[in-house]
Amino acid sequence: MIKNLVIVGAGGMLGSVLRYICSFIIKSDSYPWATLAINITGSFFIGLILGSTLKMENGNMWRLFLATGICGGFTTFSAFSAECILLIQQNRWAAALSYIIISVMAGLAAAFAGLWITK
Repeated sequence: MIKNLVIVGAGGMLGSVLRYICSFIIKSDSYPWATLAINITGSFFIGLILGSTLKMENGNMWRLFLATGICGGFTTFSAFSAECILLIQQNRWAAALSYIIISVMAGLAAAFAGLWITK
């Protein structure tokens, strides 16, 4: 149990640092492009990770580190929720709706694409 906590924690730290760096690289005040790109990219990598680790002998350990840790720290549903609320509070309903639809649909498509690549 302690080993798993350390594995997830180390991955989560790396993922959070990567997200922080990406938020500086992808700048936009008018639309939450950084979170959108981060969540879609993370979804794609989760698909790759799930597909790849299913075939591995130590797959559970790698899944904990890569998917739960790194991707869990990298992607962020809370930022997505906060940005949706801000768009709605600004009465930018079309932007909020497009952000919700694109995030969910592209995230799922990216995860399936990543999984498909590993088959």
